[in-house]
Amino acid sequence: MSASQIILGCMGFGGGWNRDPIQTEYVKQAHNAVEAALANGINMFDYADIYAFGKAEIVFGQVLKNKPIIRENIIIQSKSGIRLDDEESGVPARYDFSKPYILESVEGILTRLEIDYLDILLLHRPDTLMNWGSPCYH
Repeated sequence: MSASQIILGCMGFGGGWNRDPIQTEYVKQAHNAVEAALANGINMFDYADIYAFGKAEIVFGQVLKNKPIIRENIIIQSKSGIRLDDEESGVPARYDFSKPYILESVEGILTRLEIDYLDILLLHRPDTLMNWGSPCYH
C-alpha cells in the first residue's frame, strides 16, 4: 500500500492535554475527521504516545473498533521516546530511547489503539537541523 502524500496528524484527538475523561463527542469528532481524510485520499494517520496523555490513541481506537474494515486500508504511524515530567503537567522532561521504555511504550500504543501492529514507529524528538526562526513555527 502506498502512503498518501498528506498525513493526518491526530494530536488534537481526545480532547485537551488533561486527565479529563473521554467524551462521546471526541469519538464523533475523530470519526468525522477520519471519514473526511479517507474521502480525500488521505490514508496515513500520525500519533504519539504522549498526545493528550494517550487519549488521542484511545479515541482513534474507538473509531477503528466502530469501523474495523478501515484498518487494512490505512497506515498508522506513532512515536515514542518522550517522557513527561509528571502525570499532571504533561511537560516533556527527557528523551528515553532505551529498549525497555520503547517496548513498554509500544505495548501502551497498541493497547490504546486496540490494534495488533503499528505500520511505522518513529523515535520522537526534535530535529536539531530545523530552523525554529522560520515563520511556519510561529
